[in-house]
Amino acid sequence: MAAPITIPRLGWSMEEGTFVGWLKQSGDSVAVGDPLFELEGEKALQEIESVDAGTLYISPDAPQPGSVVAVGSLLGYLLAPGEAPPATREGEAPAEPHGAEGVASCLPPPAGPSVRRLARELGVSLDQLTAGGSMTKITADDVVARAMQRGTAHAGGSLRSNPATHPGNWDAVWESPAASPRARRVAAELGVDWTRLRGSGRGGRVREADVRAAAESGVQASSLRIHSPLPSEAERLAGAISLSPRRKAIIAHLRRTQTLAIPVTLTTTADATHLVALRAQFKSHGGLVPAYTDLIACLAARVLRQHPALCVRWTPDHNALVPVADDAIDIGIAVDTQDGLIVPVVRDVARASLLAVADSSRKLIDTARDGRLTKGDMQGAVLTISNLGAYGIEAFTPVINDPEIAILGLGAIRREPVVLSDDRIVPQDRITLSLTFDHAAVDGAPAAAFLRDVAAAVAAPAVLLMGT
Repeated sequence: MAAPITIPRLGWSMEEGTFVGWLKQSGDSVAVGDPLFELEGEKALQEIESVDAGTLYISPDAPQPGSVVAVGSLLGYLLAPGEAPPATREGEAPAEPHGAEGVASCLPPPAGPSVRRLARELGVSLDQLTAGGSMTKITADDVVARAMQRGTAHAGGSLRSNPATHPGNWDAVWESPAASPRARRVAAELGVDWTRLRGSGRGGRVREADVRAAAESGVQASSLRIHSPLPSEAERLAGAISLSPRRKAIIAHLRRTQTLAIPVTLTTTADATHLVALRAQFKSHGGLVPAYTDLIACLAARVLRQHPALCVRWTPDHNALVPVADDAIDIGIAVDTQDGLIVPVVRDVARASLLAVADSSRKLIDTARDGRLTKGDMQGAVLTISNLGAYGIEAFTPVINDPEIAILGLGAIRREPVVLSDDRIVPQDRITLSLTFDHAAVDGAPAAAFLRDVAAAVAAPAVLLMGT
């Protein structure tokens, strides 16, 4: 029997992902474990392997590359030798996908929480929307356009499209929602069109006083300005910016970390004169030039070997700390991408040469910005480094990347006058280091000692980096 191919759930909070594309073609033979397609979700791009064997049949209505798809969406089938696709068997209806992962192929296109709330407010059924194609994301514009088409009633009034509005946008004019019986009677007696008045009653309700005031002003109803109340929640939500699956995953991870950790931030300044000079030497020789992040990552990894209290990671349940061996001190590098902060991990930094670390980090950063990091590329770090120096930021509070217990922030390097112990004033390159640590995992004194030693290493980098 044909085995359905559906969108898997890559993380506990994943509800949808981005279908990147097929790695096989329809008609190809597929074995168990063969990569079938690429899916982006939970901050990473992953190759999805086949759990069955057979001949690949891609459904005609399968999502196109770049489409946002719900978990469980049907992509196609794996067929046995000589077996026809389920939808083409003579006299047989298309097969239903089996299990919870297949039901989403019959669901309406995915919509974010704000769009679903907007649809409820405007009385629009998501089942009736196709958003221009099968299993693509429904936007607020789709909901509002449907409401205009149907003239959906809301809050006692009607939503009407504005003819002057550009076709690509929408606007609304809310008619007066209601009028008291007495106000209607007086309006008929005085010849006032109460539907064109702004009511002073609760919810914009037109009262008798509003009608008489309009009549006494001598203004004809036809010349009265149509007033609208303050924008409703639906109107505000219609302009909301939807978040990508990757951005949602980043938010969920940060919120979880903030819930579990007790973050404390320490700051200090360090003499970066020799660090700047060392990087200048690499520049003068040509070839690969390590970034300041690479230099300090190497220094911090070597310092970590002397600070076992900081060289640990939380277990998944946050009930214990796992020590990290000297040959497994991996460092995360925070990278800014279009969808937010991503943290690829450079391996074995404490033992690797400086140029090897620089080469690895550069490749990982390029991969991250191309959106092609795998989940494994972002796991296993004991410490993350975040550098905001390029933006002129001197000190900040970096956010811990769970299950790590600390993150080191690098500020801008400034040339400043410094008073030495013999009262001489000399120019120095200075950098501010910001260490955020989880007080539930380590106390302030060990964290401060680690930061002190990192600052000392920055002041004399050759001692730790000699021969690298």
